[in-house]
Amino acid sequence: MATLRERLAEEVPLVAVSFGDEDAGRDAAQARDLRVDVAELRVDWYASTDPEHALCQVRPFAGVPTLATIRSKDEGGYWAGDEPSRLRLYETLMPEVDAVDVELASTEIRAGVVAAARSHGTVVVLSHHDFTATPAAARLDELAEEGFAAGADLVKISTMAQGPDDLRTLTDFTLRHHHRGVIAIAMGPEGAASRLMLPVLGSRITYSSIGGRPAPGQLPFEETVRLLELFSPRFANRRAA
Repeated sequence: MATLRERLAEEVPLVAVSFGDEDAGRDAAQARDLRVDVAELRVDWYASTDPEHALCQVRPFAGVPTLATIRSKDEGGYWAGDEPSRLRLYETLMPEVDAVDVELASTEIRAGVVAAARSHGTVVVLSHHDFTATPAAARLDELAEEGFAAGADLVKISTMAQGPDDLRTLTDFTLRHHHRGVIAIAMGPEGAASRLMLPVLGSRITYSSIGGRPAPGQLPFEETVRLLELFSPRFANRRAA
């Protein structure tokens, strides 16, 4: 089976689903049954962020491509601890997962996360979330440059869409940077089309839901897969393989 890094290099869209710790064994089995491309393990959702508890939630997903996220409160997450503790938790999880996501703005720990990921061959996603608006093109380009300069394998930009102009802005951003490895998402009802359109144009991962806590504008996993199979022959071929 191809690794997550190898699958990303194919430049065929991947569909991710986010999971907490309600029932890791059940969730991992469901991820396997549905052939989820990436299981995003939202460690900041866990009832406890004790390292041993987190490891026990991660290990049932062995064999499923995994992305560990410990999202800060500043960017919509639930992490309540300090930054040194968050870095140590990332370091603990690194040998057990295929990728990690940390915010570009988390400058206190960003370099440490990247360094630990490099030592384990783990894919690094550096992310930026704006829950109110979509920045101008020049600002998005600055964020991409900052992310790649800091060691990102993928730069994730997730912004709130207020209308078609924001979709155009993120579409242009994706077309400019798709060869470098970006994830672009427009949140909110106005951004729902981005969950399908931008992956077809080169955004590497789109996020979907299986029950749980869908993000604004997020589509169910099975609907996302069905529509991507319709719009992306390369995606359909991979699912059929």
